[in-house]
Amino acid sequence: MNLAELGYTAAWRLLRHVPAPLAEAGFRAGADLAWRRGGAGVERLRRNLRRVRPEASGPELDRLVRTALRSYARYWGEAFRLPALDRDTIHARHAPVPGLDVAIAAMREGRGVVLALPHAGNWDVAGVYVIEELRRHGLPAEMTTVVERLRPESLYRRFVGYRESLGFEIVAQDAGRQAHLALTRRLRAGGLVCLIADRDLAGTGVDVPFFGDTIRLPSGPASLCALTGAQLHAAVTYFRPGGWGATVSPAIAVPDRAAVPKATLELARAFEEHIAAHLEDWHMLQELTPGDRR
Repeated sequence: MNLAELGYTAAWRLLRHVPAPLAEAGFRAGADLAWRRGGAGVERLRRNLRRVRPEASGPELDRLVRTALRSYARYWGEAFRLPALDRDTIHARHAPVPGLDVAIAAMREGRGVVLALPHAGNWDVAGVYVIEELRRHGLPAEMTTVVERLRPESLYRRFVGYRESLGFEIVAQDAGRQAHLALTRRLRAGGLVCLIADRDLAGTGVDVPFFGDTIRLPSGPASLCALTGAQLHAAVTYFRPGGWGATVSPAIAVPDRAAVPKATLELARAFEEHIAAHLEDWHMLQELTPGDRR
């Protein structure tokens, strides 16, 4: 077991037993330390936030970066404690989600749904909330999602185990045909697929305008809908004091493969709108534009 895996394992085992205020203070202090030290990830976050707020002064941007790092630390603090939280408590602390009723109505009619999300807020909590909503509407309480494979493999398996403990079916981003079959099977059965979709890991996405720049978003969410007839929505999650929130966009039409670029553009526009509304909860410490990626 390497040092990283040892650290994550210890956090999952121990932090659930630490009083919440103490754990929160510790992660907030860690975020502040990262802010003071800077580093490559912090500088990438700064550049991405400046895309959204180009008019911000230096001190204003500094405060925004610090707040965003605290939000990111909150995500990790909650991730280590989430498996021990009661599902009803999570549901009660999550605000009702505007637009989710449209997606659930589609599934009640037997149509699959794809929710495409950026790295914002706590998407794991949102998944738990949505699964509980499905159960309360008499639908199968399950969903499928794709994760990036981590190294070493043992650490990746621990992250898979964590998300499976939340009720998610997990497939690896590099699993090829196996991932494709799992996603299309779920959608053709009228189920739910949730995909983090603000980074094009495969390098085969669609270039779209995004906060005055050009980035590449994955075409997978729209392509799956074109293939299976599923309904596509953007969804953005964010933090609230003592709880969580999310918004689901109106359905995005993807009648066929030719509509995939336009649908991906509409995803980008929905991401822009909701990221700007909760910018401090956008945890994008990676490069976005094709030029930066090169």
